Amino acid sequence: MQLEYFRLIDRIVAIDAAARTIKAEANVPTHSTIFEGHFPGMPLMPGVLLMETMAQASGWLILGLTKFAGMPLLATFKEAKLRSFITPGTALIVEATLKHEGSGFAVTQAEIKRGERVVCNAEITFRVIPFPNDEFLTKLKEVAVSIALPMETPVDG
Repeated sequence: MQLEYFRLIDRIVAIDAAARTIKAEANVPTHSTIFEGHFPGMPLMPGVLLMETMAQASGWLILGLTKFAGMPLLATFKEAKLRSFITPGTALIVEATLKHEGSGFAVTQAEIKRGERVVCNAEITFRVIPFPNDEFLTKLKEVAVSIALPMETPVDG
């Protein structure tokens, strides 16, 4: 997790095209300037960054399953719940399932776990738009490779 660069997913662990699911790792850093203000003497991962982590995993799922057909942009969170506090150094597992894709929108159900315990979850809606240019798409694919997003049809058995 690179908080200062808003890159919150460290690695894609699995993506299953048939089940339309993704599993990713996100490791909260032990030190970050974010923790200096949130909160001094009691550092906690901001809830909005946990929500963004679920959105990023969901976005990678959409990109992987649609083979980069369009750029998913966050539109709404529904039924979002923050169930626990996350401290620096925590290893997180992020899972998402694609519930709908089409008509320019995609909807996922996502959650973050610490061990087996769900720490937050939400339904997330994305607006899927054309990529603004080839340079942006190329850079996004480079990030995809660096976090191990399969660039071929992904199916786990």
